Parts: sequence; C-alpha cells; structure tokens
Amino acid sequence: MTVVRIRHLRRTVLPALAAVTAAGAAVAVLIFSGTGARAAEAPVGLGTAANFSVLAGSTVTNTGPSFLAQSLGVHPGNTAPGFPPGIVGGEIHLGDAVALQAKNDLTTAYNDAAGRTPFTNLPAELGGATLTPGVYRLGAAQLTGQLTLDSQGDPAAVFIFQIASTLTTAANSSVVFINGASPCNVYWQVGSSATIGTGTRFMGNILAQTSITMNTGATLQGRALARTGAVTLDTNTINAPVCLQPTGTPTSTPTGTPTGTPTGTPTGTPTGTPTGTPTGTPTGTPTGTPTGTPTGTPTGTPTGQPTRTPTGSPTPSRTQLPVTGESGGQALVPLLTGLGSLAVATGASLLLLHRRRTARS
Repeated sequence: MTVVRIRHLRRTVLPALAAVTAAGAAVAVLIFSGTGARAAEAPVGLGTAANFSVLAGSTVTNTGPSFLAQSLGVHPGNTAPGFPPGIVGGEIHLGDAVALQAKNDLTTAYNDAAGRTPFTNLPAELGGATLTPGVYRLGAAQLTGQLTLDSQGDPAAVFIFQIASTLTTAANSSVVFINGASPCNVYWQVGSSATIGTGTRFMGNILAQTSITMNTGATLQGRALARTGAVTLDTNTINAPVCLQPTGTPTSTPTGTPTGTPTGTPTGTPTGTPTGTPTGTPTGTPTGTPTGTPTGTPTGTPTGQPTRTPTGSPTPSRTQLPVTGESGGQALVPLLTGLGSLAVATGASLLLLHRRRTARS
C-alpha cells in the first residue's frame, strides 16, 4: 500500500513542482532582461562642466538683465557681450584653461548620454505626455504645453532624452515633476541646436552639439551647454538644478566628509560643578593621640642606637617602702610600747593559771 502511494505522489506532485519551477525561472528572466524591469539608470557625469550655467564654443551673447546662478564659460571663443547688464553668480572664464577643461568634460558627458541603451522610442511631440525614468530616443523633439516627469518615488531617478536633430519648445510650455523627480538628473542630448520658446519653464541639462537659444523670459532650472556654437540669452534666468537626496537608509558608507562642526555645542558650563572644596578632605590635623601602647613586642634587638636623648624619662612604678630614717623611728615607738604591755599581761596570766593548777593537785 505504501509503495503504491509513493508512486502516485511521484506521478502527480513532481510534475507540478517542475512546472512551478519553470514558471519561476521564466519570471526571473523577464525581470532581469531588457524586455522586463530594468536596473535604475546611472546619472551622466558632467565633470567640471557642472559648475557652469552657460558654456559655449564660439560666444555667449545676452540682452537684458539675465541672471546665471553659476559660472559662464567660452572656449575656444573668448567673448561674452551683455555682461553687464547680465549677472553671473559664479565666475567668467573666456578662452582660458578652466573653460577648456569644462568643454572637454562636456564632450565626455555628451557622448555618454548619446550612447546609453536600451532606450524607448518616442514621437516628436512631448506635450501632454507623462514619462517614467529611463532613456528615450527621438528624431526631432517638440514640446507644446506640458511634459510631466514621474520619478515614481525615487528622487535620484534619471531621465535621458537622445534627440537626433533639434529640440524646440512653444511659448509658455513647461516641464514639471511629480513624485520626487529632480532636474539634476534630467539630460537633453541634442544632435544639433535647441530653442527654448518665450516664457517657457524648462528643466534639466541641455547638452547641444551646436547652439542654444533662449527666447525672452524663458527660464531654465539646469544648464545650457553648447559644444561648438553660441548660447544666446534674452532676459533669462538659469538656476542651478537642485539634487534631491533619497529619504531611505543608505546602503553603503557615505563618501563625503562633513563640511562643518556640530551645531549642538553646549552654551555654558555644567550646572553640577562643586561650588567649594570637597567636604571629605580633613580640615586639620588629628585632635587626639593614640590611647595605648602597641600590643606587640618587638621580635629583635634594635639595630641602631637612638640618635638623640629622649626628652623625658618614665616615672618608676614600684611600691614606695617606709622610710627607715629618723622620722620613721618616731612613728614606731607607740607600736612597740603597746606590744610590750601586751606581752607582760599575757605572761602574768599564764603564771597565775599555772599556780592554781599546782595548788589543786
């Protein structure tokens, strides 16, 4: 009976387990393959180009009171007319080694962004779309209205747009974020030139091969970085992108060093400090001397002689005998006289007694 049951289990249970195992393996392949969920995209490293609000190859021109939160750089060109009235919050580098290094770092970042795979193809019009983190490829990009970027709760989410030719936005268009996304990790790799329309509120880092034009009143939270051509500004504001930090517990040791000392330094001395000397310290010398002599007897002869004469001698404790001198003899006369009288009386009594006994006999 037992053998039959075991054979039955082998025929029914084992095939079912095999099917479950195969299904699990299929799910695992789907999750880790390119057709399923993909690993989080890494940010594009900008190097020293990250220090610049505007970087151009030929020149930077400005009209009106534009404001750049970070530095301005040009290389190999060396001109930037329009500053002032334009204001640069950082430094201005025109044709110098700093600008050259930033341009080299820009080239590295541009090639990195252009080569990211896998990617998702998008139609040219981005207005009205809501996108999640990833890499997207377009021929020519147009933004009319609003583009929404949803980080799905990950503040470090990365969005990379690979645009083969031009990027153009209509007037008063916008890029907005939901669920914790940050313009710090949004990259627009543009194959030729980018034009940001009047009054547009744009977000992210524009990495253009040729030139970038920002029309009147357009704002950018990010960077306008052009490799070979010019950057043209007209009463624009370019603020540095804010990189949001994850709210969870870090999975590795932080690589940064604290930039300041703790702010919780005590503002005063502890209140428990004694206000006087400790109460347990003797305030003077002992008021009494030992009341007895040591109970032990020295076990050996002292090895040395006293170095000085004692200041006092002990008083003898023996019994004082009666003085035998003249004053003592005067005190014995009455005693001897009494004893003599007693002896005479005793002898008379004995003699009288003897005579009476003799007479009777």
